[in-house]
Amino acid sequence: MKNLKKFLFLSLITLAIVSCSDDDVPVANNVTLEFNNTFGDSTIILGDATSTDATVNTSTAGQVHHFEELKYVISNIRLVNAEGIEIPYNVNNLDTGATVIDQSKEETLQYVLSNIPSTEYTQIKFGLGVKTELNTLDEVSFPNFYAATGANDTEMHWEWGTGYRFTKIEGFYGDDNLELSFHSGSTVEGTQGDESTYTQGVDAYRNIILDLPTNAMVGNSAPKIIIKADFNAFLSGASNTVTLVSTTNITNNATPSAHTATEMMKFVDNIGGNGTTDLTGMFSITAVEN
Repeated sequence: MKNLKKFLFLSLITLAIVSCSDDDVPVANNVTLEFNNTFGDSTIILGDATSTDATVNTSTAGQVHHFEELKYVISNIRLVNAEGIEIPYNVNNLDTGATVIDQSKEETLQYVLSNIPSTEYTQIKFGLGVKTELNTLDEVSFPNFYAATGANDTEMHWEWGTGYRFTKIEGFYGDDNLELSFHSGSTVEGTQGDESTYTQGVDAYRNIILDLPTNAMVGNSAPKIIIKADFNAFLSGASNTVTLVSTTNITNNATPSAHTATEMMKFVDNIGGNGTTDLTGMFSITAVEN
C-alpha cells in the first residue's frame, strides 16, 4: 500500500510538472531576421571610388567592382510551420510588415517579427520589393513606410513613377572605377499622369522561398534566422552572367546614364531569382539560432 501511495504521489508530481511546463509556454514570441550582405563569404564594406577598405568582388566574367550604397526592400513575410501552414506577418501593411535593408545602417540589418505563434517553423517566404497590389506611393495608408523610403538618405521612391524602388545599388567597376548604378522596381504602362490608364508593365517583385536548415522553435525561445544575401549574384547569377559596358552600348548596362526595363530584369533575375526555376536568387539561410 505504501508503494502504491508513493507511486500515485510521484505520478501527481510528474503530471503537475508537465502541466506547469505546458502553461509556461507563451502563445507567441518574436522571431528576428538578420540580413548579412556579402560578396561570397565576405560581409560587404561600402566605400567610395578611392576607398581602400571597401570589399572588392570579381565577377565570373572577371569584372572588378565594389559598392558605395546598397539598399533593398523586404516585405510580404510569411513563416511556414511543420504542418505546411503559412503564417503571414502583416503582409498587407507596409508600415508594420516591410522594411528597407540598408548596408550603411547597422540597425536595419535586423528586423524583428513580433507575436509569432508558438510552434516549429521549417521555411520562410518573403518578397524582394513590394507586391503589385501595394506598390503605390501611398502616404495616407502607410505613412511610416512612405516616409522611411522617401527620406533623403534612402530615396526608394521613383521620381517619375507611382511605386517604390525595390533595390538601389551605387558603386564602381573596372580599373578606372567607372560609375555603377542599378535601381530596380516594377513598371507601369499607360498615359503619364493619368492613373486610370495604368496597367502592369515589367514585374520586378520577387517571391523568395527558403528552407530552414534547422527548425525555428518559437515558444520559450525567440529564434534568430540569419539570412545571407550574396551580391556576387548581381553580375554572376544563376540566370545571367553580366559584363557591364560603356553607355555607347546599352546591353548589360547598369550605369547612371542608361536604363531599360529589359536590361534591369537581367539583374533582377540574378538577385531575386527568375520566379520559376530559381526561387531563392542571392538569398540563403546560414543559421537558425533558437
